[in-house]
Amino acid sequence: MKSNLAPGLTVGKSEIDGKGCFAATSFRKWQKIAEYAGERISRGEISRRVRQKGRIYICGIDSYWGIDGSRGGNGTQFINHSCAPNCFSRIIHGHLIFFALRDIQTGEEITLDYVDSYHSDRASCRCQAPNCRTTINKARKTPDPR
Repeated sequence: MKSNLAPGLTVGKSEIDGKGCFAATSFRKWQKIAEYAGERISRGEISRRVRQKGRIYICGIDSYWGIDGSRGGNGTQFINHSCAPNCFSRIIHGHLIFFALRDIQTGEEITLDYVDSYHSDRASCRCQAPNCRTTINKARKTPDPR
């Protein structure tokens, strides 16, 4: 893997899917893990790239901008989805930051509940967590027609 990984992270084969992002050091609960890095792109470009790619490394920042981690990423683009994640993300002043949801040990795969992503709502989850919902995106509740 490239040497431009975020400090404290490494990339390797994931038991969840393809490559994964792993802790090269331990992280305490609530500690910042890293910022999502890549090329900032507009919603039009997001739409174009999502149609062209098999794997999606794009995270939305707001209703217009997203970041494509496949271009200039720092390893965080390999954070896989899990229904029992060990990290969460927050958008702070236009930056997507990952934080530890609980203590994370060295060597542990960093995982995030994608909740709502550019993946199809039917995309299957492979996390194997006891509480797995079977899809990457969380089901959207339809409004009660009454």
